[in-house]
Amino acid sequence: MNPDREVPIERPNEAVYRQREQRLLDAIALREPDRVPVVPLFAFFNCYFTGITPGEAYRDPEKAVEAWRRTIHHFQPDATYSVNFTIYAMDEVLSALDFKAMKWPGRGVPEDQPFQFVEDAYLGEDEYDELFADPGSFFLRKLLPRLAGNLSGLAKLPPLETAALGYVWPAVLPAFADPDVVEALETLLAAAKKQARWAATFGAFARELREAGFPSIKEQTVLAPYDLVADNLRGTTGAATDLLLQPDNLLRAVERLAPMMSRLGVAGARAKGNPRVFIPLHKGTDSFMSLAQFKRFYWPSLQRLILDLVEAGCTPYLLIEGLYNTRLEVIRDVPPGTCIYHFEGTDIFEAKRVLGDTVCLMGNLPNSLLATGTVEQVREHTKRLVDGCGDGGGFIMSAGALIDQARPENVEAWIETTREYGKYR
Repeated sequence: MNPDREVPIERPNEAVYRQREQRLLDAIALREPDRVPVVPLFAFFNCYFTGITPGEAYRDPEKAVEAWRRTIHHFQPDATYSVNFTIYAMDEVLSALDFKAMKWPGRGVPEDQPFQFVEDAYLGEDEYDELFADPGSFFLRKLLPRLAGNLSGLAKLPPLETAALGYVWPAVLPAFADPDVVEALETLLAAAKKQARWAATFGAFARELREAGFPSIKEQTVLAPYDLVADNLRGTTGAATDLLLQPDNLLRAVERLAPMMSRLGVAGARAKGNPRVFIPLHKGTDSFMSLAQFKRFYWPSLQRLILDLVEAGCTPYLLIEGLYNTRLEVIRDVPPGTCIYHFEGTDIFEAKRVLGDTVCLMGNLPNSLLATGTVEQVREHTKRLVDGCGDGGGFIMSAGALIDQARPENVEAWIETTREYGKYR
C-alpha cells in the first residue's frame, strides 16, 4: 500500500445507511434481505409522541423538525417519511395566500388535529376546452386564483400568448400595474420567500437524517393522472359525474396531463437524488368506479406513468388507498422487481398470491390496531403479515396509511416484532 495515498474515511453512520438502503433495494427487487424492512410512515404521530400539537408544528419549523428528529431516533426505522410531506407549507405561508384547498391546525381544524384537504370543482364542468387550449394559462389565471384568495388578481393577467409579440410586448406592461395584479404578485413573492426558508430548514434536516444513517422512502411525489383531475381540478363528485356525462372530455384531460406527471416525477427524483417516486392513489378504488371504468380511465395513464418512471431508472412507490381487491390482475402488468405497492385495506394475502412475483408489497397493518389495540394483538398481526407476505422477500412492513394517532407501546411492539420475527437469516 502506498503510505502517501489518502484513504477515504467512512462516516460512522455510512455503513448503517448502506445496510438499511440495501435492505430496501433487496425487497423492491423481490430478493430476501437480512430481514423484513420496517418503514412506518410517521406523520403527526411525531407531534403527539414528543408532546407538541400539530398547530405548533405548523407555526414553528424548528419544533416540527425536533419532533421528527426525536421520534425517528427513538424508533430507528429502516427509512423515514419526511416532514415536508406532512407539513406541505407553514401556517404563515398558507395564511398569507388565503389557501382554500386545505384546512390546517388552528385554521379550520382544531389545534391538536391533522390537516384536511378541501376539494372543490376548481375546473368548471364547461371549462375543459379552455384547459385544453392552454393549460399553462388556465393554471395561472384561473386555477391559482381559485386555490388562493389572495392571488385573485392573477385572473387579470394578460394572456400568456402576448409574449409572442416580441419587441412589441412591452406595450402590455401596463396590465401588470393593475392594483389587484400588483397585490397578487407581491403576495406571491412574499409567500415564496417564506416557503423558501421552510424548504431550507427541511433540506438541512433531510441531510442530517441521511448522515445519521436513515434513508428516505421517497422524496418526489406525483399523482396518478386521473387523480390529478379528480383531486385538484374537478373534485370527486365532479369527476364521478364526468365519468357518466362527459367521459370523452374527462379521458382527454387525463391523457393530456399524464406526460406532465412523468416529467415532474423523473426531474424531481434526479434533483433530489432519490429514485423512489411516491404516487398516492385516491380515486381508483373498488368503491369509486367500476372495473370497466378503471380499465379505461384510470389504469392506462397510470401504467404509462409507471413505465416512464421505470425507464428513467426510478422506482414507482404506489400508496394504494381503499380497496383494490377487484383490480389486482389489472395492476399486475408492470415490469417485475421495479415497483412498491403499498396497500391500505386491500386483502394483502391475495395480493401476495397475485402480485408476489411482480411487485414489492408494503403496508396493511391496520392503523386502528396501532391506535386502539393491545400490544399482544399488534404482535400477533405483525407475525401474520410476515408469515403471509414475507416468504421469498418482496415485502416491506408498514401500516396501512400515514400514522397520526397510535399508542407508543404498540409502535414499539410492532417494530421490535418485525425485527426479530422477520429475519431471513
